[in-house]
Amino acid sequence: MVQRVLEFLETEHDAILSRLKTYLRIPSVSPDPAFGVHMAHARQYLAARLSDIGLANIRELDGGGEPAVYGEWLGAPGKPTVLIYGHYDVQPEDPIELWKSPPFEPTERDGCLFARGASDVKGPTSIALEVVAAFLAVAGGCPVNVKVFLEGEEETGSPTLAEIITRHRELLSVDAVLSADGGRASAVVPTINTGARGNGQLEFRIQTAVKDLHSGRYGGCVRNALHEMARLVSSLHDSDGAVAVEGFYADAKTPTSLQRSDTAAFPFDENAFIADVAASHHGEPGFTLREQVTLRPALDVNGMWGGYTGQGGKTIIPNVATAKLTVRLVEGQQSKDVLGHVVQHLRRHCPEGVSLEILHQHNGAPASSLPSWHPLVRATQTVLRNETGREPIQVRLGASVPITAIFKSMLGIETLMFGYNLPDEDVHAPNEFFRLRSIGEGLRGWSLLLDELGRYEIPAFHTESARQR
Repeated sequence: MVQRVLEFLETEHDAILSRLKTYLRIPSVSPDPAFGVHMAHARQYLAARLSDIGLANIRELDGGGEPAVYGEWLGAPGKPTVLIYGHYDVQPEDPIELWKSPPFEPTERDGCLFARGASDVKGPTSIALEVVAAFLAVAGGCPVNVKVFLEGEEETGSPTLAEIITRHRELLSVDAVLSADGGRASAVVPTINTGARGNGQLEFRIQTAVKDLHSGRYGGCVRNALHEMARLVSSLHDSDGAVAVEGFYADAKTPTSLQRSDTAAFPFDENAFIADVAASHHGEPGFTLREQVTLRPALDVNGMWGGYTGQGGKTIIPNVATAKLTVRLVEGQQSKDVLGHVVQHLRRHCPEGVSLEILHQHNGAPASSLPSWHPLVRATQTVLRNETGREPIQVRLGASVPITAIFKSMLGIETLMFGYNLPDEDVHAPNEFFRLRSIGEGLRGWSLLLDELGRYEIPAFHTESARQR
């Protein structure tokens, strides 16, 4: 059956690319409320596509924010049920002047498809949907039962995902999740994503006076909010790159020997990685660069501002300064606790006479891990081994994919990230692109994986009995 599906997908290549371009033309930007009408348009497009594919029970799942789009095919009694996850929202196109072609007019160039959302994650999501469509068109059914869940708030931190799950828990009851989000670590080396770091966000403000002051009248005798913010932010790290916040590393699990050996096995040129962005290596001592960005937690200031930033000069002493920061977390850490330590540090280091206000704290998802015994891992190993002739390497992502931890904590199910995007595709930046060859590779990979998952019994997805399979 799967061979006929693959042959069908080859004949459908041009039509698949055309449908993807139509999808990419919808500017479904979730962070900006002004794009709400386009978000609704994306949901309408997806609902129609799921209907055309042959899915049933198509609906919007509302949690109080941007709804998710849902559909199902449950025609394989006795077979596992897999939830296919993707998201239809994208990042803003800014700064638009740096785009070489219009961000919402998909453009083919140098073997790539350029558009906002092409890589993150409309391209990979379309691959998954096209594979389901092919199975239903050619064979009249899929090797597994399928539920499709397309989120609309991933790019804003999935704020209402938990509420959606709470309201629709029975509908979302499945045996496993296959995510089109969370791409390949390499275009050459076969890899399996078995985990991702968690995250959290904090925004705070300090104030040194009731108003901005004339630097001629007050210069040299009062505190400057920007000076104090600079000192406060610099206190978050030691000079060697380690986080200096007391308690920051307390609950972080030490990487296991297997995790470190898997990380070392992945071909990774540290010098090229740094040189590619014209940066310099600076991080927690005692770990390789690859370990620092996948196995260890991190704290980064994302922005800080205050005072006068317009043209020309303005001789003031700013009275207010604001900063935003994020944390990346590993196994054992909870963002509420880690951000609590950061807030305590800021309060301890804020000098007398300077007020500190926490403006926003988002306790994001914890780190996630997919156990190696799980059928999702074993099936992927089989597919990649047969396709490449090489043993795939298990890797962890440095970025965060909140759904992996949320689905596990709320529904007790595991998630495999099986996207076909690659790390260098300028996600969230101008000139985002998706390699055209990845479409064919992804269609083949998803087809083979669904076929392989259909060979597993349902209990294997929920117990470690899969070890003995």
